[in-house]
Amino acid sequence: MSAGGAFGGNRGARPVPPEKGVFPLDHLHECDLEKKDYLACLKSTGAQSENCRMFSKKYLECRMERNLMAKQDMSELGFSNTDVVVTPSEKNSKLESPTSDSKEKK
Repeated sequence: MSAGGAFGGNRGARPVPPEKGVFPLDHLHECDLEKKDYLACLKSTGAQSENCRMFSKKYLECRMERNLMAKQDMSELGFSNTDVVVTPSEKNSKLESPTSDSKEKK
C-alpha cells in the first residue's frame, strides 16, 4: 500500500472548508426551472458563462428566496445593480414581436 492510505488520501492533510460554508441541497427541486434555464444557456452558447449571467443571477436569487443559501447582496456575488434579469417568457415575447424592418417593400 502507498503511504497515503488505502484510497490514496493524505492522512496528514487537513480538509479546507468551502469559502461560503455549507448550504442545503435543493432536494425538493424548488429552483429546477432556473437551473435548467442556466444549463440550457450554457449549452447553446458553447459554455460561455458571461452570456448566461442573467440566468445564474436568477438561480441565485431563487436559492436565497427559498433559504437554500444565505441572503447576500448580489454585488458580493459578482453582479452589479445594473444587471437585468429577463425571464424566459419575457425573452420569447421580445423575439416574437414584429419589427418595422421585417416588412416587405413593394
